[in-house]
Amino acid sequence: MAEERPVIGLSSATASQPNTSEAFSFWLTPGVIVNPFDIVEAEQVALEGTSRTFGIVTTLEHSTDAPTHLSNFISNDFGQVSVEPNTVRQGTTVAHVAVLSNDRDIYMPVMNDRPVRFADEAGIHTALGIDQVPERYRVPAGLIEMSNGTRAVVYLDSRYILGPEGAHVNITGISGLATKTSYAIFLIQSILQKAENRDRIGVIILNVKHGDLLTIDQPSCGGLPPEQHELWETLGLTPQPFSNVRYLLPYGKDTPTTGRPNSFRIPERNWFLYAYSLADTYDKLDLLLSNIPDPWDTVGALIGEIHQGLSDPRTGQWDPRGRWQNVTDWQSLLNGPPLVDPNTGQAQQVGDVRAVSVGRFRRLLRRIVQTRQTGIFVAQRPSNVKKLSEEIARIRGGETIVVDIARLADDEQTLVFGDILRTIYALYAEEGSESEDLPEKVIIFVDELNKYAPAREKESPIIEQVLDIAERGRSLGVVLLGAEQFMSAVHERVVGNCSTTVIGRSGSAELSSPVYRFLDPAVKANVSRLQKGELVISHATFRQPVKIRFPRPAYLQEGSE
Repeated sequence: MAEERPVIGLSSATASQPNTSEAFSFWLTPGVIVNPFDIVEAEQVALEGTSRTFGIVTTLEHSTDAPTHLSNFISNDFGQVSVEPNTVRQGTTVAHVAVLSNDRDIYMPVMNDRPVRFADEAGIHTALGIDQVPERYRVPAGLIEMSNGTRAVVYLDSRYILGPEGAHVNITGISGLATKTSYAIFLIQSILQKAENRDRIGVIILNVKHGDLLTIDQPSCGGLPPEQHELWETLGLTPQPFSNVRYLLPYGKDTPTTGRPNSFRIPERNWFLYAYSLADTYDKLDLLLSNIPDPWDTVGALIGEIHQGLSDPRTGQWDPRGRWQNVTDWQSLLNGPPLVDPNTGQAQQVGDVRAVSVGRFRRLLRRIVQTRQTGIFVAQRPSNVKKLSEEIARIRGGETIVVDIARLADDEQTLVFGDILRTIYALYAEEGSESEDLPEKVIIFVDELNKYAPAREKESPIIEQVLDIAERGRSLGVVLLGAEQFMSAVHERVVGNCSTTVIGRSGSAELSSPVYRFLDPAVKANVSRLQKGELVISHATFRQPVKIRFPRPAYLQEGSE
């Protein structure tokens, strides 16, 4: 009961700082410690009895009756720090609070001199609207820990993560301290343990840094510390590695002789190689060349000619014919007809694309698939090497696929990510998701999202693909979980379509960007000093962002062996 908890202060309204329906202030009882992000409740007027207005502390100020700082200097015998002041100043600490909710939907301003208390766990859930979310839709997202020791589990509404009400999660913050990847993997694990129909959810994870995510099916070395175990259990979750994981690792230049993939580490089990022959890529050349400026659409036009020449017009399948019948691999495409005149060895006109543009296209493509490639482009794909799009299309509910792109060149990473998005989008949007084998929902996690949907890029095939997922994914059941160091560097339509935003420690220059305008200035100041393992989370159903802690993932992490 609220009466059993001590009053920590009384609400305060002044002529210059009135309380409003959106905010109120209260002075603190001496000796009470309150911090930003603490959630408090104030008694509020109601037609019958009282209601409770909940709010989150944004800033604290200490003021005295001294009109200026000079007054304090003078009252201490003109700056003598060791003597008793001549005039003892009267002062108090005042907390400013942003209103979250009222338990009886009364949004009158909090009156003066109303008792204020720390909210208990039930009160925190009421404040955030969690009590209105049915149990089956609750997904643990972390733990609120307040100054008085009160703890409360923060639940997200799965309908705003996985659809249909909203979808997508964006995680941002500086490298290292922000623990973006750790939180993303924790949140996916939470969804797989608690979401409704979790056995009908498939997960695709792109490993973009070292070998971080190539051991998610192995338990952590020596287990988690007791306090981390306790944090998992408080959240109602089991600390465990992922099960039913399939790893897809890139083919490398040394693979034919060593059999090893081009990866920083090799998983213990269930891993397969993937590579791209021309037959696997002819219909994805636009993705491969996404990073190439093409203001006059000459590259796009030639890609269209190549696609038309190498595919059966009835089925769309690989079937070179006519002028293109001798094109069988990258070498014959780049150095033979119809791109190259066999008599002169020079580039020649193809369709409406002039010879000079064909020459530029050959130079660009040769650089990507021959000169600077990491080994992923092969003349013919060996029988034991997979076609990535076919492997992605085989995803099933309850399965996690990890695709390693950490050692690939930028153009190769763009191709792989775009290939995954296009394959999934086609499965759910173009062909429909009536197939009983397909998962109901697919979560796709990628770090460094700004590389694929940069803020200042006008148009490219990869951006169009990301935007399709961001804008239509919630109705299709395709969820994008993206992370990056700077949210300001990501396309505004991608960020704008995320129902949940998670912010780790960020610099003040980044926080001054317009994409953070939903944060109160006082909250921004606190975000710049978050600790490792602390995040600020803004969810579609929360009226204000809240600060949470989350546990370390329970899989074997790089460097912990």
